[in-house]
Amino acid sequence: MDWLRSQPVLMQAFLAGLFIWGCTIVGSAVVFFFKHISRRLLDIMMGFAAGVMIAASF
Repeated sequence: MDWLRSQPVLMQAFLAGLFIWGCTIVGSAVVFFFKHISRRLLDIMMGFAAGVMIAASF
């Protein structure tokens, strides 16, 4: 963490963007690897996404 704090602000923003991009790729990969998703798993994922959106709004 000290290494990240010692980087210039633009590099920190770039690395944060790469991290978010990676998370988006992993999340969207579910569509490509699973043809059928159970209703229960879909409900869990939608609930998690809703929680993230609520947390992001504050």
